Amino acid sequence: MHPFRLCAFADEASSDVADQIAALTENGYSLLEARGIGAKNIVDLSLSEARALKEQLSAHGIQVWSIGSPIGKVKITDDFMPHLDKFKHVLELAEILGASCIRLFSFYIEKDADPAEYRDEVLERLSAFCEASKGSRVTLCHENEKGIYGDTAERCLDLHRALPRLRCVFDPANFLQCGVGTLKAWSDLSRYVHYLHIKDVNKAGMLVPAGQGEGCIPELIRLYRGLGGSVLTLEPHLATFQGLDALENGEKSAINAFTYASGREAFDAAANALKQILEKEPA
Repeated sequence: MHPFRLCAFADEASSDVADQIAALTENGYSLLEARGIGAKNIVDLSLSEARALKEQLSAHGIQVWSIGSPIGKVKITDDFMPHLDKFKHVLELAEILGASCIRLFSFYIEKDADPAEYRDEVLERLSAFCEASKGSRVTLCHENEKGIYGDTAERCLDLHRALPRLRCVFDPANFLQCGVGTLKAWSDLSRYVHYLHIKDVNKAGMLVPAGQGEGCIPELIRLYRGLGGSVLTLEPHLATFQGLDALENGEKSAINAFTYASGREAFDAAANALKQILEKEPA
């Protein structure tokens, strides 16, 4: 039996909360990284809505482990104070939902700009998040994302060295899409990793089920386990095509093999791919 607790972004399966709960429970997931809840992003929930969500999830044995927020997914040139206020609201949501982590990002940089020019501003803003979270029970976790300051292992390392309170969400597919090898990135960042996203990408840059791409997912899982890592978060972003079932066989052959007829079908395929990897891991 593998030692991991399994977590997922349930909005990958459906935008309906009841369907999200079903996708989690039927695939054996007891943890949720909350991102899309019904028709809303998690950060847009009111405190009363968060309390109702907590009750609904608890009734099905599901715990919100992390808030998959979009905090920091704005331009570095945008006004910061409204965003800081939104972050403080997310802290309140995390307290209500019992989440132990908040995922965040390090701000989009203009495509042709030199990220180094914005380093001080990025650090100042992330420091403000760290300061605001003091006294809370949450761990702030930075995710590498294409186009933000921390999209390369080198700049992620810079952030973590400068801000010891900030931990790492390691996303192998995002690194690959930025031209960064996952094992090299892991070597640089492993001491800061708090949890591991399960997301893979092939040579063509297409998101595929874990183990079907270039992300070295099985090896990363072994390395993560070696560090005492305990939570794996499924975030596959697999492609769906609602008209897939209506296509003829010849038409289907022109569609990527990892394209699915619905979000739930894609979620199940992603969960099954991870299950197959974990079944090969020694207890």
